[in-house]
Amino acid sequence: MTSYPMHTVETAPAEAKAPLTVLRETFGFVPGAAAVMADSPALINSFFSAFGHFRGGGTFTPAERQVLLLSNAVANGSEWAVAFHTLEALADGVTPEAVEAIRRGELPGDSRMAALSGLTTAFIAKRGHLDETDVKTFTAAGFGESQVFEVITGVAISAMTNYAANVARPPLEPAVEPHAWTAVA
Repeated sequence: MTSYPMHTVETAPAEAKAPLTVLRETFGFVPGAAAVMADSPALINSFFSAFGHFRGGGTFTPAERQVLLLSNAVANGSEWAVAFHTLEALADGVTPEAVEAIRRGELPGDSRMAALSGLTTAFIAKRGHLDETDVKTFTAAGFGESQVFEVITGVAISAMTNYAANVARPPLEPAVEPHAWTAVA
């Protein structure tokens, strides 16, 4: 099996140092998926830019973003990303019950979070070919139609990190280890 380098700010290609520096300052460590994505400056910089717009210019609350990202990680079977987004979801105010439901591949009990989780996983399962019912369930929960496009942004961001982590299988960081998760085959 191929072994992918786990870059630090110091070992990353010059074009990948800036995003890793910001991530290290934000989390206190370079997240494993970013450490492996840094081997491709095009990937890490595309991710970093897209995530910045998603977080800074998006309309979802921090908890909603994490429900979306955790749901995507489970749908993509990304063990590293599920553990990481479990940590982040709990920190951003998602209830432990909702987090555990998503980790089991179920919808959270809260109808708004269930609609968001359901739409994002429908995008992945249906490869973007949503049914009218998918969107109606989402908007009936209080989301706007334009937020469907914001979900696409979250799915795209997740594809970058989830797929990179699925290929490279970075180890879990100590802060993330308590949230380890194993994909169901």
